[in-house]
Amino acid sequence: MRPDAAHLEHARKVADAILYEGYLLYPYRGSAQKNQMRFQFGVLMPPAYRECDPYERSAFQTECLVECPDDARVLVMVRFLQLQRRIVQEVPHRGGEPRDVGALEVDGTEYTPWDEAAERQQQAAAEVGALLRRDRNVEFHIGAGQAAEDLTDAAGRRAGRLVRRWAALDGLIRLSAERVAGPYGALRLGVRVENRTAPAAPPRARDEALRHALIAAHALIGAPGGAFLSQTDPPEWAAAEVAACRNDGAWPVLAGPADCRDLMLSSPVILYDHPEVAAESAGDLFDATEIDEILTLRTLALTEAEKRQARATDPRAAQLMDRLDSLPPEMLERMHGAIRYLRSVPGAAAAGRAPAEPRTPSWPPGPPGPGAPWVPASPGGVLPGDPVLDRPPVPWWDPGADSSVSPETDHVVIAGVRVARGSRVTMRPGSRRADAQDLFLAGRTAVVEAVLHDVDGQVHVAVTPDHDPAADLQRSHGRFLYFAPDELEPTGPAGPGAPAGPAPS
Repeated sequence: MRPDAAHLEHARKVADAILYEGYLLYPYRGSAQKNQMRFQFGVLMPPAYRECDPYERSAFQTECLVECPDDARVLVMVRFLQLQRRIVQEVPHRGGEPRDVGALEVDGTEYTPWDEAAERQQQAAAEVGALLRRDRNVEFHIGAGQAAEDLTDAAGRRAGRLVRRWAALDGLIRLSAERVAGPYGALRLGVRVENRTAPAAPPRARDEALRHALIAAHALIGAPGGAFLSQTDPPEWAAAEVAACRNDGAWPVLAGPADCRDLMLSSPVILYDHPEVAAESAGDLFDATEIDEILTLRTLALTEAEKRQARATDPRAAQLMDRLDSLPPEMLERMHGAIRYLRSVPGAAAAGRAPAEPRTPSWPPGPPGPGAPWVPASPGGVLPGDPVLDRPPVPWWDPGADSSVSPETDHVVIAGVRVARGSRVTMRPGSRRADAQDLFLAGRTAVVEAVLHDVDGQVHVAVTPDHDPAADLQRSHGRFLYFAPDELEPTGPAGPGAPAGPAPS
């Protein structure tokens, strides 16, 4: 029995994004500084290199829980990139041996040396009952090699060639399993992937070590007929066992569509369960943490010379340039934003409703009611048609288009005190913040500039710190600090519409 083909294809799309995350970054030229240090995630170096850099890892390990019988079969697909060095050679016009060159142009197309990557895949499988008795080790070997590609001009003359060379790789996939304590009999499944390559000469530089590395290494784990438990949000009975799972250099998440329970993706990038590639994405930009629209517009703004250099860097960069150059306007429009979900508002009226009174939510928020989150006005609180291409009659991103939203007069109740524009508060940055500079704001006082509501119904309070020498300049530009209500402590109420301004000396 094998995982559902549609589910596996769904998971592979996300896995492919991981495989090429950071492979080549805007402006996609090999000469760009950011492309001189490459392959940031999931790199498993040869063990000898760790003597030079102990922070580099040579293995990753993932553990997860799965409910399955002893006769179930576990399938593991380990995927990674292997570096292959591309050398450009020119063939002399009068014959002779090809010679290495820094660049070669053939009929208007430029070729330059580059470290490409080849996709590799290794598999391991075992029956659960066998794993409970003994770990399964699967060794793999990829031999060193070389391939040549002739470059011919329009007349059919051999003008040069591309030579691709790669080094040998050795690795190990280890599968282990044990039943956890408790009445449910869940299985703790372990997958460990090791780089065991031993180069003839120990590499002393990262660029050299990458020739012997497993790059962007990750694993797709299947248990057909079984059910994996979420590592992010496990059921209460399994929480302690999930916490005891050891995950080093990888993080397992439920993969495939939302109804899929027999696939796990062990990723070097922390993801949420059932991750998906955005429907608006027109193709890979090798940087999944960026916004497609921004990268697309910046790439389209490159000069023809810069695009030419990008095309010469890597075949995938050339495909990216060609794709964006021919991108139809409607595809670009898709990237401009999408409403992932809509929630109906009790009593929501059609467009043209009478102005509503400013909302007065309390904190923490209660059940949906008069202070429920604003959504675009439409019959039934939902939008018809294509959720990607349709545009609401009222812009969801424009607070000024909804008369029920008024940042300058809205207020929020914090600890029983009405806080609005002009209120005085003490800032207490919460644990959700990761910026160390927030520590400098703790305990300082500020004045409230506005109370805002986002499209998800969350409340944000804009403030200006007291005694900030740039307060007037920041206020004129509409630049404030934003806090959740539970990060503020009222120090004085404000009347409706009280003017905000600098604190008294």
